[in-house]
Amino acid sequence: MSDSTPPPPPPGYQPPGQQPYGQQPPAYQPPPPPYGAPAVASVPGGYPVSFQFASPGKIARWRPFVHWLLAIPHFIVLYVLQIVAQVLAFVAWFTGVFAGKVPEGLQGLIIATLRYSARTQTYVFFMREEYPPFTFDTQFADPGTDPRTRVEVVPAIEGRSRLSIFFRIFLLIPHAIVSFFLVIALYVVYIIGWFAVIILGRWPSGLESFMVGFIRWTTRYTAYAFLVTDDFPPFGFE
Repeated sequence: MSDSTPPPPPPGYQPPGQQPYGQQPPAYQPPPPPYGAPAVASVPGGYPVSFQFASPGKIARWRPFVHWLLAIPHFIVLYVLQIVAQVLAFVAWFTGVFAGKVPEGLQGLIIATLRYSARTQTYVFFMREEYPPFTFDTQFADPGTDPRTRVEVVPAIEGRSRLSIFFRIFLLIPHAIVSFFLVIALYVVYIIGWFAVIILGRWPSGLESFMVGFIRWTTRYTAYAFLVTDDFPPFGFE
């Protein structure tokens, strides 16, 4: 009986309708959001609000002397933004309690204030040399307009916890107590860092990590206080 095994296909042959080896179509990707829909942020660490800082490594020794002065224009803008954000948070409180949701427009303006505050702090604390941009990014996903800081947010829009919103001022008490001691530690680290940058031309890694953690902590705390999210913020710096 003769062997009926068919001969192997010639090199490069592919059955009809099949992609060549190594060029298979990618796995299914969800369709992009409709035009005009806000981009969804990808937040590292699990909490819906995150802050990331790209350290420059070196800082000119003269910068601790003048950064607070150079930041005055940002202080003025940030002062106005914080007033607006407080008014918006007050409006968000009513919409959250009575409607169970917070409009995306309110969320976006509060998120812009969070980003503006974070990058202003990194400059005031002379953690960077680049002057922060005067931008107001209301997107949920950070657009990357600032080369040193990123604030990613996944806000809660629908299905808000009315009880959590109604009692938010009381839920903030534990963090308010912790913040009292953190601010004291911040001043100590700031003074040590001031001398360290003047002498070494850089922030010591441990001190810089504390400053980054403090900004991350205050960003989460403020987002929770201003009703961007209903998730209770962690007490840690990570």
